[in-house]
Amino acid sequence: MRYLPHTTDDLERMLNKIGVETIDALFESIPDKLRVKEDLDLPEPLDEGALKDQLGALSVKNRALGCSSSFVGCGAYRHSVPATVDMLISRGEFFTAYTPYQPEVSQGTLQGAFEFQTITAELLGFDVANASLYDGASACAEAVLMMHRVQRRRRKVLISEGVHPEALETCRTFTEGVDDLDLEVIPLTKGGDLDLEFLKKKMSKDVAGVLLQSPNLFGIVENVREVVEIAEKERALVCQNVGEITSLGILESPGNMGCHLAVGEGLGICGPLNMGGPGVGLMACRDKYKRSMPGRLVGETVDTDGRRGYVLTLATREQHIRREKATSNICTNQALMALAFGIHMSLLGKRGFHRLSKINYSNSRYLRKKLHSLGIMAFPKAAHYNEFVVRAPGGDARQLTLEIRNKDGVDPGVPLGRFDEKWKDLLLVCVTERNTREQMDQLVTAFERHM
Repeated sequence: MRYLPHTTDDLERMLNKIGVETIDALFESIPDKLRVKEDLDLPEPLDEGALKDQLGALSVKNRALGCSSSFVGCGAYRHSVPATVDMLISRGEFFTAYTPYQPEVSQGTLQGAFEFQTITAELLGFDVANASLYDGASACAEAVLMMHRVQRRRRKVLISEGVHPEALETCRTFTEGVDDLDLEVIPLTKGGDLDLEFLKKKMSKDVAGVLLQSPNLFGIVENVREVVEIAEKERALVCQNVGEITSLGILESPGNMGCHLAVGEGLGICGPLNMGGPGVGLMACRDKYKRSMPGRLVGETVDTDGRRGYVLTLATREQHIRREKATSNICTNQALMALAFGIHMSLLGKRGFHRLSKINYSNSRYLRKKLHSLGIMAFPKAAHYNEFVVRAPGGDARQLTLEIRNKDGVDPGVPLGRFDEKWKDLLLVCVTERNTREQMDQLVTAFERHM
């Protein structure tokens, strides 16, 4: 609760300073017809103690994520983050980390970014990664702009319908003012994966690149290699969006699949899902494209005494260089989230990360097998990681979700009809290492009750 210490004399001095007589005068620009004339119907004021009690009573009506079984994913994945991560990023030298305008003075900040870049490059399978972006959605949009920059004379970017709808909308928003860039969506097949035949028909020398997501919106692992083969016949670039970064513990990296660049979201590795964020956008590419990347690149060097040090090697944002030369106008990177991502990945190590992925896949496979016996799997023959789609028995996934939440105390997933009415009967179910066998059996029982 805020304490506002301004006295009547304080207010009068402030008004005199800005040249108005009353506070109401500050609102004269608002048309009179839009102003509320009568008093608001508000309850009597409470003292501080009573107000805190009332707010506390209201807060317990909310159901916290950890208080019930949850199978919600769709871009925001609930993973276990050790307390060590929060403890380390809360140290004073990290907690206040921001864009270093005299970068070489901030060796700790630069080292954190450098370690993050190294981990990201290894994960995505590329030569170089940048020092993070805001989140996975803005990373997708930046990738579209980057492919267009690299292929300057080409005006079209093809985007898979399997890319998260909110990331797709972000791409449209970012590119709305770019006159020589058009986006076109490539549909999915009835099997839930990218329509490769349609993609072949749309490929031309005017296509700068292709953006796809794997695992896609339906949790299906796409045939990335074939997409690359189709695109390279017209010398177009391919970017893979990895929405669930833990999938790379058992799936081939985008770089190994032949992609030219890749992006992703590291939210589930950073910390708890606080209102869906904040996240951290990952981006990596082949070495020859590094000067077209947005944001910053931190490099390693030695000083005059031969000691290892870190430098801001490339800074292509407009606050560092002339606006017309900048590749992006992002104001800062998610330094604190990138640090949390780097610390957690370092704690996991290669073996731990691989084991985490195997647990996710194993749990998902267990639940899929159970639900397959009920006959509600939407794409039973497709390859999945830890997310898959079921068809609501009654045809309305949103209504089914509400009923299961209210009657069984389980969050069964994300109704995909929120993105498109044609998916009204589809429910996206996500399983991570946080879901126990008992919770999964509870969900199966809940589905059985609504058959």
